[in-house]
Amino acid sequence: MGEIEDALARAAAGTATRPIPKSAQAQMRFLLKTEKGSTRTLAARLQVTQRTVERYLKGTLRRPRAELAARLEREVRRDWQPRVQQRARKKAAASGGIVIETRARFGFTAAPGSTDDGRIRRITQHLPPAYAARLFDAQAAGATEQQLQAIAAEGLQEIYFKDRGRRAQGLAVEFTDIDYIELDF
Repeated sequence: MGEIEDALARAAAGTATRPIPKSAQAQMRFLLKTEKGSTRTLAARLQVTQRTVERYLKGTLRRPRAELAARLEREVRRDWQPRVQQRARKKAAASGGIVIETRARFGFTAAPGSTDDGRIRRITQHLPPAYAARLFDAQAAGATEQQLQAIAAEGLQEIYFKDRGRRAQGLAVEFTDIDYIELDF
């Protein structure tokens, strides 16, 4: 996954109302329930053997190695409270909008005489619900990282750099070299 898609997933996971299960056994039980009781499909999803999954479920294995623990937590977070996450997405797309915090290189295509050299900027900006809806729809449609980045760039261009159309009419923003990006809705 790309940086923006990961940030969208982290933001959705942050809307959960209950903490995820702590122990590896409880996490395995939860994932087994989402896989409708199939240890084989759960093992394929976690990239381990079916016997390893069965040992965690039985309790003979308790502490997964760091790599498996990270995969296990990531998969649990992905499936944890899907209706709560969906409700938060709908609210952000309808009325709340999305907050984007990033440190990236922003370059410009602007009127002659102005500087268009890209430079690293740290920006925290609230984007209106229309941009949140476009990001969610693009993500659901399987958009590439570049397409998601273009939507975020357009939102930052219109809201932050053009001040909702009040200045810099001919400005086009390039959003590249993302150092980090966090989203919240």
